[in-house]
Amino acid sequence: MMKRRRFKRATYCSATKYLEAGHLVLFGLHALCVPAIGAVSCYDATTERQLKDKPMTSSVSEEDFAEYLDIIRRFTDEKLKPIELEVDDEGGIPEPVVQQMRELGLFGMTIPRKYDGLELSIEQQCRATFEFTQTSATFRSRFSTTLGLASQAILFSGRPDQCDAYLPKLASGEWTGSFGLTEPGAGSDLAGLRTRSAREGDEWVINGQKIWTSGGHYADMAILVTRSDPDAPKHKGLTYFFLDMNSPGIEIRPIKQISGFSNFNEVFMTDLRIPDTQRLGDVGHGWQVAITTLMNERVSSGVRPAPDFEDILQLTKDIELEDGPAISDAAVREKLAGWYIKAQGVKLIRARLMTALSRGERPGPENSVSKLVSSFRRQEIAAFGMDLMDMAGGIMDSDKMPSRALYQQ
Repeated sequence: MMKRRRFKRATYCSATKYLEAGHLVLFGLHALCVPAIGAVSCYDATTERQLKDKPMTSSVSEEDFAEYLDIIRRFTDEKLKPIELEVDDEGGIPEPVVQQMRELGLFGMTIPRKYDGLELSIEQQCRATFEFTQTSATFRSRFSTTLGLASQAILFSGRPDQCDAYLPKLASGEWTGSFGLTEPGAGSDLAGLRTRSAREGDEWVINGQKIWTSGGHYADMAILVTRSDPDAPKHKGLTYFFLDMNSPGIEIRPIKQISGFSNFNEVFMTDLRIPDTQRLGDVGHGWQVAITTLMNERVSSGVRPAPDFEDILQLTKDIELEDGPAISDAAVREKLAGWYIKAQGVKLIRARLMTALSRGERPGPENSVSKLVSSFRRQEIAAFGMDLMDMAGGIMDSDKMPSRALYQQ
């Protein structure tokens, strides 16, 4: 058992520099050299099969991509970190910052050039998205839900005309997307959802509720999983749609979290009418569309979230117990060893996934395993870190706390 601890005096600072106005041109897409590799096929609904896609690789040179990463790092350090507490408190990102995110191409990193995306590889997208784990998750969530869920659902399951009409708006960031999946009685059990869709002529009438919808309060559109055939086996009676979040019949209620933030929402649909032209895939085949979407979402969101092993390791060096640094305590070292093993396992799982994607294979269950292990590990590390800080563990000032107070979030 650890003895009573005392907080070691140290200074923790976030980046505070801002780019001069004249340098913002660096965030324009024209500053990048991103060659195209050709089109990615869309879903062929008439043959009920997924067309073979090109391998998810990019012809962007490592030199050009390194320049892109450097721009993202500067943007994160000099524009995002200084306002992260303000963003979390107010629940929104200033529009000028969102516009800079659009100019960086973040909303369309892996979308083909023919749809106005950057057409980076999945591996490059993961490396770019990793840079945003060093600041508030609000920033990453703003583009990752659009990129990893809404866009991918249309790209892999939409008809060519749907891809042509909607992907450019999503890739450019003109539209922000969200995902209507989880319900009060159907969380990880996708087949248990109850939101109903009933066809009336060329329209579908939707009634039901979704919960924990990320970004639903600012999203322009959403992809939606519904139960269209209550008599079919659970995983065969689902149909997939995309919808305008400003449509009559939609009510959005932000969820106030214990942290004080409101990043998630309840979405109520009452006699919501959606034209059949906004259906993705075939009627009753929503299960396949949803699984494909979720596997791509895990790739987009499965990057390392802080605090992680490196953060807790540094904290144990900075915190002193009565007998010396926390890292000298055998119980602390035992916990660190367990987290290190899990972190390395997740790293290797992701390496396996990147290898598969580079061969043109579809995402599998690997990132779901990574997500499960990482979520529990993050909770354990955050709780342990706050315990080490003792009474200082409740302070949420990012300029004074380790890892910019991410333990407290």
